[in-house]
Amino acid sequence: MRVSEIAGRVFLPSLSPATLATIPVLHLHAQGMDESRPWLPPEHASPEGVVGIGGQLRPDILLNAYTDGVFPWFNDDEPIIWWSPDPRCVIDFDSFHVPKRLAATIRKEPYRVTVNRAFPEVIRACGERLEGTWLTDSMVEAYEELHRLGHAHSLECWQGDELAGGIYGVAVGGFFAGESMFFRKTDASKVALVKLVERLRDRGFELFDLQIINHHTAQFHPVELPRREYLERLAKAVGKRGVRFDG
Repeated sequence: MRVSEIAGRVFLPSLSPATLATIPVLHLHAQGMDESRPWLPPEHASPEGVVGIGGQLRPDILLNAYTDGVFPWFNDDEPIIWWSPDPRCVIDFDSFHVPKRLAATIRKEPYRVTVNRAFPEVIRACGERLEGTWLTDSMVEAYEELHRLGHAHSLECWQGDELAGGIYGVAVGGFFAGESMFFRKTDASKVALVKLVERLRDRGFELFDLQIINHHTAQFHPVELPRREYLERLAKAVGKRGVRFDG
């Protein structure tokens, strides 16, 4: 998961114009690619995990991306870059680990937890970084539209009337892609992640994608899957019917 550091997203390593120019996917549009899928199949990703450059952030394109095992990630001064890293970090519901100290904190119920109560506030908070953010205006607008259409969701932690932390992501069938989380109060993002895992497990989701591992999520013992195995599990998860995140 890309964590924002008031809570923390691991910041995207910039790809220089020289590096971008060496990646074959730059030339895909000249080859008549389907504009709703401006990326190569993940099996043909560059060593960095890049599968496409350019395109748009329309809802249909974003949903196609998650269905294909692809996600957008780019800095403000770069074109849209589509990624499919190998290996892929996921939460295994059976082996999900909650550290003892955090479990004790959760038992005290320090935060009131809600779902889809403050999606715009959550996604904007995830982008609050003094050093800049990958959550550009175009990304925020795109995911807010996905939320309005019922595909992107948030889980919030409140302390009184103050938003203390939260997490958001995208659901397709029985698949959920965790995009980013933040905190303003101690452990609020971690509590949000634990509550999200409980919700996904209880509602029959099969795959929770964190995309990349980082020091914030490593404590929960996520699993890194080879791309081939990830894509097989993804296809099964997105095809699952009768699964709802909300309602």
